Amino acid sequence: MATMKEIAELAGVSRGTVDRVLNKRGAVNPKTEEKILEIARALEYKPNRAGIALAAQKRKYRFGIVMFGQNNPFFDDVKKGFNERIRELEEYNCTVLFKSTSDFGVTDQLEAIDQLVNEGINALAIAPQNDGRIADKINELFEAGIPTVTFNTDIENSKRIAYVGSDYYKCGQTAAGLMNLMTHDDVHIGIINGSSKILCHTERIAGFKACLGNYSNMKIADYFENHDDDFTSYELTKEMLEKHPEINAVFFAAGGTHGGCKAILASGRKDIKVITFDKIETTVEMMKKGIVSATICQEPHIQGSLPLKILFDYLTTGELPAVEKYFTKVEIRILENI
Repeated sequence: MATMKEIAELAGVSRGTVDRVLNKRGAVNPKTEEKILEIARALEYKPNRAGIALAAQKRKYRFGIVMFGQNNPFFDDVKKGFNERIRELEEYNCTVLFKSTSDFGVTDQLEAIDQLVNEGINALAIAPQNDGRIADKINELFEAGIPTVTFNTDIENSKRIAYVGSDYYKCGQTAAGLMNLMTHDDVHIGIINGSSKILCHTERIAGFKACLGNYSNMKIADYFENHDDDFTSYELTKEMLEKHPEINAVFFAAGGTHGGCKAILASGRKDIKVITFDKIETTVEMMKKGIVSATICQEPHIQGSLPLKILFDYLTTGELPAVEKYFTKVEIRILENI
């Protein structure tokens, strides 16, 4: 197995220069850096794990986490995944700084990122707003040597090194397929989304609508956004059902599910088929009451634990993740297997 010393001899540089390049420890001439990386790839260099652990303990890496969803219980399970990984990272003298922002505030996220950078983070995990200003900030961090991994929802046109979460387009297709299996005759659908500013929300809707093209008997009767808020969801769902008494199916593409389901329960409409996301306590409650027909789960624990692992591996080895997108499983839950 190749060593740093061998790479240094072939590149005509010092071992310290090789160490800085492979472990991203400091500025090196770009041409020299590329030469060292080419030699390392050719020799299939693999860093020593014991050395990695020792180096990490000396560096005392700091990880930043930015997450929205203050009122969304789904993220409680994501936090459990983070906390499990944090306990492991503490063994390497790593610390994790957490910032929770308002559900759909771009300015709040930018401020949170800047605060973390000022506190000296080496890497960032974020559930981002799909906004160009956030993408620009992620690109700026990458150029400054601070890598980003997105989780739960992704962002377009950014230099984040990986995404961890569900394939939301496929999840939308799955929801449409389930709706088809659980209904018959003419189906009039009410769609309740979170926000068009969140990529996972818009892509779920896109996948759902694309799949509806396969079913001529299924039509969308109404659509609204609840910003993942239960109170807003209750009022707008109530209004939607009053405005469209023909609705016999509802697709909740994001949060605010409990409020919307309470409106359906209050209406006395037991004939409505409801598809939701995630196995949170209130959704299970509504499933037991016969309101929710099925829910699609997306492994929130992994969405919390894996981003920090990817970032730690990148900081300690300098190697990009094996894949760009780590999709969690699409799991369907009904009352009988909840």
